[in-house]
Amino acid sequence: MFDGGVPRAPFARVAALLDKLRPEDLARAQALAETALLQQGVTFSVYGDSRGTEKIFPFCLLPRIVAADDFRRIERGLQQRLRALSMFLDDIYGEQKILASGVIPREMILGAAGYRPMLRGLKPPGGVRIHISGVDLIRDTAGTWRVLEDNLRTPSGVSYVVENRLISKRMFPRMFDAARVHRVDHYPTRLAETLRSVSPGIPGRDDVCAVVLTPGPYNSAYFEHSFLARTMGLELVQAPDLFVDADKVYCRTTRGPRRVDVIYRRTDESFLDPDAFRADSVLGVRGLMKAYAAGNVALANAPGNGVADDKAVYPFVPAMIDFYLSEVPLLEQVKTYVCLFDEDRTYVLENLDK
Repeated sequence: MFDGGVPRAPFARVAALLDKLRPEDLARAQALAETALLQQGVTFSVYGDSRGTEKIFPFCLLPRIVAADDFRRIERGLQQRLRALSMFLDDIYGEQKILASGVIPREMILGAAGYRPMLRGLKPPGGVRIHISGVDLIRDTAGTWRVLEDNLRTPSGVSYVVENRLISKRMFPRMFDAARVHRVDHYPTRLAETLRSVSPGIPGRDDVCAVVLTPGPYNSAYFEHSFLARTMGLELVQAPDLFVDADKVYCRTTRGPRRVDVIYRRTDESFLDPDAFRADSVLGVRGLMKAYAAGNVALANAPGNGVADDKAVYPFVPAMIDFYLSEVPLLEQVKTYVCLFDEDRTYVLENLDK
């Protein structure tokens, strides 16, 4: 935001408004914001903390400001990255051309914890595997934005972005007007549209039944599960609310069973179906994966995505972009050494003290 103590051009108006605020004004606004978050139940759980489980989500009155030009570059880079990752998943659960070419060592993929060999050959409804992504970014001292990690399984945190934005606007309406901040409150609407768009069966149906599947109120992100279900106008369900009959998923309602077309799952895939994954799971729906394999229900995100956001696979994403898109990565990432390779291993061993 500042360069040598002088605000950069995109942030000059915001800096001028901040300069008019006294320290006590900021302290009072911070206290009011935290009270509002607590009253609205914007919390997350930290298990094993002797001071209590429920915590208010950390809130900063002065969040990082990203200039519109920077964000457009980030957006283009993320779109490119996610296209390549989607193609990688289709390939890994299909012909595995990238492995045959030697671009990525075969053992790095087939030995990855997130790789699900039983899903090979299975195409998800709508052909979409990554419905929602949560990509972590950092900005280095030179001002370069870099991808730190990809979250493609059950990414979490967007509800706090939406709620924090609403509270920030309430605290500093003039600042938001001056900065012409892009809106984020339409996220639930866009997400609901995305979920309905992958419904199996007849395209464009207006009676698609989508639900949000949560592990329950003891999950650390339960606030987000309930927030998204409420703002999307969808049912928030737990495993006992669902059942499978003839490879179709149904939700128990007061008016009888209702066919479910799309499940936005916030349950880890290891617990999704005791018949397919962990046999001891009480958080999953027995037979769900058979219904998914039959093409009768869409799961967002698709099971098996974990192989693409595996930390050991991360160093190869630039190579994926080149292999699938024949493009140069628009976003850089953190230099990562793969100790499987002799040169990288030698460097790491020689620099352990650093």
